[in-house]
Amino acid sequence: MPANSKYLTTNPWQQFAKISAGIVGGYIVASLVHIALALWLPDPKVILATSIYTIFIVWGALIVVPFLFKNGWLVWLVYLVLSLLLAIAIYLGKLNSPLV
Repeated sequence: MPANSKYLTTNPWQQFAKISAGIVGGYIVASLVHIALALWLPDPKVILATSIYTIFIVWGALIVVPFLFKNGWLVWLVYLVLSLLLAIAIYLGKLNSPLV
């Protein structure tokens, strides 16, 4: 079943923003989530071992999210804010329980 044309954008910059946000921004957010979980949850080795698989599941979900928005640059802003918050959580987690 083809997509309904009223939901498709013809602006190439919007298409670029959505695709790049899904691939690059989604991977950055998925990676930072797993690093933050490894620092904040009690058993970081198990989390890092399972992140080999779960990072692709989270990344796959985050690739789809930009296509739910009308503006692709808004998705980039959301992913950048999420990345900043996760980076702060990682920084605070390294202060509490540094990994060797």
